Amino acid sequence: MTVPLVGLFGSDRLRLAVSADGSTFFDGFSVDNATGIVDQPQLPRFKAYTNYDNYVGVGTWTKIAINNTDYNDQGIFDAANNHFVAPVDGNYLFGATLLYKINASATARMRGRLVLNGTTEIRGSLGEISATHVSLATAIWRQTMVPLTAGDTVELQGYFRVADGYFAADHTSFWGCKVG
Repeated sequence: MTVPLVGLFGSDRLRLAVSADGSTFFDGFSVDNATGIVDQPQLPRFKAYTNYDNYVGVGTWTKIAINNTDYNDQGIFDAANNHFVAPVDGNYLFGATLLYKINASATARMRGRLVLNGTTEIRGSLGEISATHVSLATAIWRQTMVPLTAGDTVELQGYFRVADGYFAADHTSFWGCKVG
């Protein structure tokens, strides 16, 4: 297997590109000549959010409909199915914000977690706010890293105990990137 590797010097950057066939090249990274800032344009990364309030009843883990993206250049976040899909094997860093919105009672207690392949809770991703909630002010921030195999999916889930509620539009978000 031959993989041509080319370093190109442009007028404003150093570019390292790779190609499997010698005719189509992908930038692996580039360095801005003026600032020294390195960019990895093909690095898998996304940031997504829900554009409507997601209702969740009491006592049931529910996938949050993260259906819009702020960025998703590599197409790794599937907004139609509300989950991330790993494009390659590696270690990935994920984070999420779940913002509470009241339905009928501020006695709700909100939980959040990240789930691998729709069934397995990712270690280190579970959290709960047990204090009194304030609508559109109480939030959970989750963050964890996990090794994935190409094709694995990761989704954001929410849960309420004591009373039902919503995960608020525009501020309930999910993000991730490959780190190794």
